[in-house]
Amino acid sequence: MKIALGSWAFSFGPYAADPVPFESIVRRLAEAGYDGIDISGFPPQVTLENHPPGPTRAALVTLLRDHGLGVAGYTADLYLNPAIPYNAGPYLDLLKRNVELCADIGSPSLRVDTVAAPGSIPDSECDAAFHRIAALWSDGAEFAATAGVRLVWEFEPGFIFNKVGEIIRMHQEVRHPNFSILFDACHAYMCGVVGARQQGARSTLPGGLVEFVDSLQGRIGAVHLNDSDGTLHCEETSTHRPLGQGRINFDKLAPKLLQIPNVEWWTIDMSFWPGAWDLIDSSRAFVVKLLETHGPTH
Repeated sequence: MKIALGSWAFSFGPYAADPVPFESIVRRLAEAGYDGIDISGFPPQVTLENHPPGPTRAALVTLLRDHGLGVAGYTADLYLNPAIPYNAGPYLDLLKRNVELCADIGSPSLRVDTVAAPGSIPDSECDAAFHRIAALWSDGAEFAATAGVRLVWEFEPGFIFNKVGEIIRMHQEVRHPNFSILFDACHAYMCGVVGARQQGARSTLPGGLVEFVDSLQGRIGAVHLNDSDGTLHCEETSTHRPLGQGRINFDKLAPKLLQIPNVEWWTIDMSFWPGAWDLIDSSRAFVVKLLETHGPTH
């Protein structure tokens, strides 16, 4: 298993006013012994605008290669709501341009989400919105496959369709081998255990995260690691607590995650966490210990 860290941790939240330069993040992760980096597609990091096709993307590839880092994935700024009918054409165009960027920089996957917040779409329109998003992602998975890029959906409390049943149903409806689920530990805890920000009747799993992974058997294509204290950040998305500082039992979860086929990276995600920069070494050490205890040594 290769270990990466999400670069967005150093440009979101407490770092937004003074983001850490991307080159500095690359150097720091290389020094700490990480295998790779999960790249943010949000300003001021690696965007379509500041990394157009050509020399700029080639320079990024060189930067990572020179520091011995692979690319674990790419989180695009897909700002268009895929649930809105008139966004369909522009959304697919935006998706295609991000797939091209992924192919150019060597990212194996492109992260997507449903964009719309829970409650922003009336219950009477949710079914149509669900079908619309599934159709777009099916098309997206097809053209992403031709570029050798996997499409992975990250569910979370901050976006619609975050119940376990909805997540499984979305995977079934997209029905494309190049589409899979991104399993983020703290999002899974907040959705599957707490039932946070679910539209309609609350749905949770008595077996917690272990049952959650089992229910998604054969559907997971990427993994993000973080902890959860059962709260929301600013009442919107999951609080990404540092590993080992929350309620998640990783000694139970890790063996399940290691059984997931075709997942080569574990990405540490410290989004919105103050002091994330100072936790780079200890976070990697936590994951290394998990791997030494429950699977092949790193």
